[in-house]
Amino acid sequence: MKKVEVVAAIIKYEDLILCVQRAESKLDYISKKFEFPGGKIEVGETKKEALKRELIEELIIHPIINDHFLTVVHQYPDFELTMHSFICIADSKLLTLNEHISHQWLKKEDLNKLDWAAADVPIVNKLVKND
Repeated sequence: MKKVEVVAAIIKYEDLILCVQRAESKLDYISKKFEFPGGKIEVGETKKEALKRELIEELIIHPIINDHFLTVVHQYPDFELTMHSFICIADSKLLTLNEHISHQWLKKEDLNKLDWAAADVPIVNKLVKND
């Protein structure tokens, strides 16, 4: 089974959290699902370096990347995903969608209203539960 290691950003602006929607995919279990932005860690990158690069590529944003929040290991049908999430602070809600089809800024109590990719659900649940 293929193993993939990625990073994800929980981007906060005031009391809102950024949620981005994946494009349509041949993998129906992630097609058009919401997720926290991020991506694969390249050889030689730290997790924070990878996250910074991915956020610039995907959204053209430069939030402050703070502490590690949660690491999730999830078994999808085709691969095992290890996702390291970090709390990030944005100074603006301005962004450019280069890979995603939509985005929403939501209060944490509204996060469960979206159709999330399965690997992102534990992060959503921890965010909603924590103060």
